[in-house]
Amino acid sequence: MSKLVTYGLLFVLFGLLILIRWFENDLFYDPYLIFFKNDYLYADSPKVEVFKLITYTVLRYVLNTLISLAILFVLFKDKSIIKFSGFIYVIAFIVLMLGYLYFVFNPKQDTYYIFFNVRRFLIQPIILIVLLPAFYYNKLKY
Repeated sequence: MSKLVTYGLLFVLFGLLILIRWFENDLFYDPYLIFFKNDYLYADSPKVEVFKLITYTVLRYVLNTLISLAILFVLFKDKSIIKFSGFIYVIAFIVLMLGYLYFVFNPKQDTYYIFFNVRRFLIQPIILIVLLPAFYYNKLKY
């Protein structure tokens, strides 16, 4: 791929991540968006439709994951990086979703901060932010 095509693809892919974040209120059911923007440490957990919440959280995680894997492929053009990253994303999904479900079904004010961070890893491309410099460093090193 030429550099122009690579930069264009990266622009589009990062743009998609930005659009997901920008239109999150319109695209996804998540009553916790408003809850965590307010003074949530002193409020009761909002009432949620659990199936709908989980479905939209999984959808958002899958969209972010697919776009993130595409970004990694465009940058590094290495299938082994994509396989390893896919494995990381699957393991992270299992662990994070178990924690997320626990907090959804057992909301307690003293665990809201942990819940907030677990949820953040599920709905935002934070894993990409960790993997990009790691693979870049590895590429420079070897």
